Amino acid sequence: MKEQLYTIPLNDAVNADDECPFCFVERKVEQDLLDFVLGSGSSYMESDIRDRTDRAGFCRRHFQMMFDYGNTLGNAWILKTHYKRIIEEMKGQFCGFKPGRTSFKDKFRKAAESDNAIGLWVREKENSCYICGQFADTCARYMDTFFYLWKQDGEFRGKIREGKGFCLHHFGRLCEAADSSLSNREREDFYAAVLPLMERNMERMGEDVSWMVEKFDHCNKDADWKNSRDAIQRGMQKLKGGYPADGPYKSSR
Repeated sequence: MKEQLYTIPLNDAVNADDECPFCFVERKVEQDLLDFVLGSGSSYMESDIRDRTDRAGFCRRHFQMMFDYGNTLGNAWILKTHYKRIIEEMKGQFCGFKPGRTSFKDKFRKAAESDNAIGLWVREKENSCYICGQFADTCARYMDTFFYLWKQDGEFRGKIREGKGFCLHHFGRLCEAADSSLSNREREDFYAAVLPLMERNMERMGEDVSWMVEKFDHCNKDADWKNSRDAIQRGMQKLKGGYPADGPYKSSR
């Protein structure tokens, strides 16, 4: 099947022979978003982009990644106008706030059940992130692309069947997306292929980790490492996604 522009990143991910093609795609998407927000294109200087970042803000993880990226001026500009919006919103929250009266029963309620207006506002800010939002939209499109290729491209299906499967995180999302992307018959064929694929590759991963443990036995000090040298980071990725061994992504300028 002839590649289209929107299918190239996913095909590249499958060809990379990674533990999970969606982890591979997500890393590239996240790096591209950091480049967009803070890179040499200076999108942070564009008023419409900073209006969006001011409204959404950033989560703790992406603030850390932005700090590690290394653009001091860009981060300062983003924080300057974001602080202005946050302070305005905060003053509005404080102005209309009156502490409610609590009963003895209320004292035993969990914080997540609280209806404290300021707490709810802060939680809303914590759950809002410009990069997370863009990231989620882009990755959802790659889920759609996966099922388009699965249905239309026999070579793609073959690579998936013979590949290393997925991390559990993305495998769960893939199974959920299959419900709306495939017909009943297509789902039967899909699960007939991917369930054995996941079992086989989870067992492979477990064996790699087990052999790493065995290598620490002095009896095996001269034995071949087989595929276990990087079993820890791959084992962690297989369970939760991502790349534990990756260092900070920095500006290439």
